[in-house]
Amino acid sequence: MKALIVSDTHRRDENLYKVITEEGPFDMLIHLGDVEGSEEKIVGWAGENCQVHMVLGNNDFFSDLDREKEITIGKYRVMLTHGHYYNVSLGVERLELEARERNLDIVMYGHTHRPFYEVHNGVIILNPGSLSYPRQEGRKASYMIMDVEEKGEAHFTLNFCTG
Repeated sequence: MKALIVSDTHRRDENLYKVITEEGPFDMLIHLGDVEGSEEKIVGWAGENCQVHMVLGNNDFFSDLDREKEITIGKYRVMLTHGHYYNVSLGVERLELEARERNLDIVMYGHTHRPFYEVHNGVIILNPGSLSYPRQEGRKASYMIMDVEEKGEAHFTLNFCTG
């Protein structure tokens, strides 16, 4: 199973389209907020055989996306959130606490526009960064790919757009 994890595209969708066409096909596409009206376009690009999950970002003003979602990916219980309601700009402690209270394995968030991957007390916490407005050192547009192997173990890779 192959999932594309993205966030904070802010309606500048060129890099997202490039990643979908160059890295696909995907079984799942996860967008962690700040889609800004591109929902239908993204679903179309993902294709009919790809599950698409999107959550509301702090700039998705007129969207009816869910504030957060809990989904299952293989054996993993996963929470999707943009992260602004958990003050992720100050750290991931609140996300870890929420995940542990809900018995989740993975929390995926956006909002900071900076890639992040750490394991806190058995909870995987990750942020794919931003495909449109990266803020980390070097400011390279980024995304993650989650591969779940046949034995059920998940592997994550952080990738950067070229060109």
